[in-house]
Amino acid sequence: MQGRQVVGLRVAGMVNPGALGQSRWLVRLRCRPGSVSAIADALAKRDDVNWVALSAAGCEITCATQSRTREQREDLLGKRLPRTAAVLDVNAFAMLRQFMGGRGHYWAALHGVLSPEQEAMLGSEGPPFTEAPVVARDPVRLTAEDEKILGSLAADGRASLVDLAAAADSTPGRVSRRLQALLERRVVHLDVEIAAAALGYHTRANLWLRVHPSAVKSVGRTLAQEPEIAFAAAVSGTYNIHAVAHCRDLDELFEFTTDRMGSLTGLQSMEVSPVLRHVKQAGTLLYGDRLVEAQRRA
Repeated sequence: MQGRQVVGLRVAGMVNPGALGQSRWLVRLRCRPGSVSAIADALAKRDDVNWVALSAAGCEITCATQSRTREQREDLLGKRLPRTAAVLDVNAFAMLRQFMGGRGHYWAALHGVLSPEQEAMLGSEGPPFTEAPVVARDPVRLTAEDEKILGSLAADGRASLVDLAAAADSTPGRVSRRLQALLERRVVHLDVEIAAAALGYHTRANLWLRVHPSAVKSVGRTLAQEPEIAFAAAVSGTYNIHAVAHCRDLDELFEFTTDRMGSLTGLQSMEVSPVLRHVKQAGTLLYGDRLVEAQRRA
């Protein structure tokens, strides 16, 4: 833990590569026993990998890429991973559509803890359902000033306009206008990261669903509004929907996957892969039930 700060909550500005014209990929790696932790840690250190988890009794790594350029993506998926001797198999799935809706498990865990006024500030009913293409048809071209603003937000999503202006060698007014434009174009969003285990959710699992093509949209939209689902997307490959579920324990995971997910219209089969260790989420490293962020340099 040397050089790192352990935190319970982190706000960060997350860049969406799709708004820049780049696709996003989910990757499953089957590795030699004993090599998984080292490979997962190496992946977690990469800026273009924003989610890393170990599963299958420690023999499989699931990660998500957010490469900002085609060259960066091809270097990772086409060169580095296939040439790693300890990697036995690489399966990459293009994200075709992400489904988002509801507040999810994090805020649901606070039910009864917050006052009605505090609940209203969070949005008791959750944001309206949103669905958009993963890759924008009219990609945004970032300026050098944009890059500096995004870099500051990645380090601290609560940075003030004054701080952002100083980092970008600009003025608060100009930065405010540019930031609003970046938010509206979905280039960046402010993400509140909380370690799920700290709120009592000790079991998480990757869910790989094979759904009839005509039901992919309806199943994806339904999953996105389930409080146990932290992520849901339509993907390429044998399984056409991938989701991540967070539950309090294995029994709750069993009840959720058999009763509620098992009854989804159009579901043909499902693989439930419990996560052994979550290494990185939304660009933030994890240490047990706590978030870890790099210590700032003076």
